[in-house]
This record gives sequence, structure tokens and C-alpha cells, in this order.
Amino acid sequence: MFKRLGDTGATLTLTVDGKPIRARIGDTVAAAMLAAGIDHCRTTPVSGAPRAPYCLMGVCFECLVTVDGVGSRQGCLVPVAEGMKVETQLGKREAGR
Repeated sequence: MFKRLGDTGATLTLTVDGKPIRARIGDTVAAAMLAAGIDHCRTTPVSGAPRAPYCLMGVCFECLVTVDGVGSRQGCLVPVAEGMKVETQLGKREAGR
């Protein structure tokens, strides 16, 4: 889907839906997911249609994910961290999370 230009830079490991992926230090969650071949971040509350990052600058809210237990985080604005746990967001966010 996406190909990185060059293969330089330090990396770290995070998990997405329980699967470990490698990301470059400085990547956002959305960029790391795209580079790892993960094609969607969330599903819509009504139809369950998969949604993928679109603007990658925090305007469209298509990249909502759950990060370390906190739902509705914009993956394009959250920098990756070692050991971070990311989950695709299915439907609407749970109340009280």
C-alpha cells in the first residue's frame, strides 16, 4: 500500500490489535499503521464500514483509534511510543472510557 523512501532511522515496537508492528521513532500512529499495511483504523457506528486515514493532519477524524485504553484518539496526531497498545475502533466509543 505505502512504501517508505529509504530505510533509515531508529525503530520501536507497538501493538495494533495485539499484533506487534515496527515503526520509526517520530511516526504517528496512523503513519505506522499505513506503513505496516493496516488498511483501516476504525469502523463506522451505523454501517460498520471500514475507514482509513484521509487528511493525516487532524481535520477529518477518519483515523480514530483506541490508544492505551483511551478511545477516539486521532491516530494522525499521536506519536508512537515503545510498547504502545493500539486498537482499531469498532463503531462508536464506549461511554465512560
